[in-house]
Amino acid sequence: MKISILGCGWLGLPLAAQLAREGHTVKGSTTSVEKLAVLRALEIEPLWLQLTPEPKGIGWDYLMDCDVLVVNIPPRLERAGPDFHTAQIRHLIELVKDSPAQRVIYISSTSVYPELNREVKEEDVVYPSQSAAPTLAEAELLIQSLPQAWLILRCGGLMGYERIPAKYVSGKKNITTGEVPVNYIHRDDVIGVIKAFLQNPSVWNETYNVVAPMHPTRREVYLASCAPFGYQPPTFSTAEINPFKIVSSQKLLDKLNYPFLYSNPLQFLYQL
Repeated sequence: MKISILGCGWLGLPLAAQLAREGHTVKGSTTSVEKLAVLRALEIEPLWLQLTPEPKGIGWDYLMDCDVLVVNIPPRLERAGPDFHTAQIRHLIELVKDSPAQRVIYISSTSVYPELNREVKEEDVVYPSQSAAPTLAEAELLIQSLPQAWLILRCGGLMGYERIPAKYVSGKKNITTGEVPVNYIHRDDVIGVIKAFLQNPSVWNETYNVVAPMHPTRREVYLASCAPFGYQPPTFSTAEINPFKIVSSQKLLDKLNYPFLYSNPLQFLYQL
């Protein structure tokens, strides 16, 4: 299978490397000239491409010559402004719609969901007006307008390996969100889910939440990941009641029957 990955970052690079090891022909883009050699060493055909939001770089047509295009470009809404990512996707759609690409996977985020103090499912956010991240919801609609088969994966907080929850709260005092349930997903499971979808085209043209089925509290996750890596435990304040959401992965389980490697964030694999 010919697979192109737009955005070889923390998720895209190991995804591309694993697919290449398994015998797929993989092309990967990066915005870093220095990273081209890294991709090449992993037997990924490297391309230096940017969406600023207009497409820049040489090789867009070559990238689009594929069976599956994985769009993995973080929105960075705070840094670039609320309309930047939508503009990126609009420009990308113009490149994709008449290209040889057969199928498109868009890596979205569970940040589309508002905190409704309950379990949330895919149908809770269909339109930007329903979303806590309207720009992201609008980008999803643009992907759905493509003539190609599409897949939208709303990923939870990406964790695993050096992304250790305790690292980000070590030594902090009076954290008020300790009782909020987490919506995390291990990077290996995102890669596993994508690979499973590649083999199951009958369940495409749908939106799926990609989140570990279990939702321990932030307090539990932070404290569990402190001692093994020597981080100073944070302290918590229970004075506030915080809004929350529990993102359901039941649709993924029902339609794909995916066996999670790490169903409980308390048991994620981490490495310093």
